[in-house]
Amino acid sequence: MRTAPAAVALLLRGFADGKSRLGGAMPAARREALVRAMAGAVRRAVGDLPLLVVTPDPVVRRWALEVGGQAVEDPGCGPDEAASRAREATRQAGIDRLVVAHADLPLADDLTWLVDSPAVTVVADRHGTGTNVLALPTAAALRFGYGAGSCAHHLAEAYRLGLDAAVVADPLLGWDVDEPDDLPLPSGPSLRALRAASARERATRRATPRTG
Repeated sequence: MRTAPAAVALLLRGFADGKSRLGGAMPAARREALVRAMAGAVRRAVGDLPLLVVTPDPVVRRWALEVGGQAVEDPGCGPDEAASRAREATRQAGIDRLVVAHADLPLADDLTWLVDSPAVTVVADRHGTGTNVLALPTAAALRFGYGAGSCAHHLAEAYRLGLDAAVVADPLLGWDVDEPDDLPLPSGPSLRALRAASARERATRRATPRTG
């Protein structure tokens, strides 16, 4: 990985076994194609920032190298351990800021704006409870807590450490795919409206953050 002030870590368990909860809505081949497409969207949103792909899957590790990233071994213990490994890898590389993103964000268009602030930034899912993207200083001993209520957990962790923090409701990065109800994806006027709302949210995200 080249030295840079910030990097992005993409958490991706696997292509073939991903999104099992969609099994009743689409056959395995279509589900795998969807997982690959979503991962590709997130990779493009990384832009020129260094990319780490944290995965236990050798197929995904090969994909990481093909798309110009670095593969980080994940023992398969869950997203908390995967994010911790990404933070340690970037910290050892001398990188100051890490953006941790899930791979199931089909509308992801840009992650680079999250590196501008030193604050902990939590991009919530569209329900306002989960954490789709988390940006933090690599030196921060924040305890990752993905799953139900992770948005509040990560915000509380930032306050526990005395760090500035903010929650961002970005409708593009907030759209993840877990259940059949998350499909179909918005298009046409609906997608244009989400893009406009996303632009407004990013423009105002520098509202004064709170310190807990």
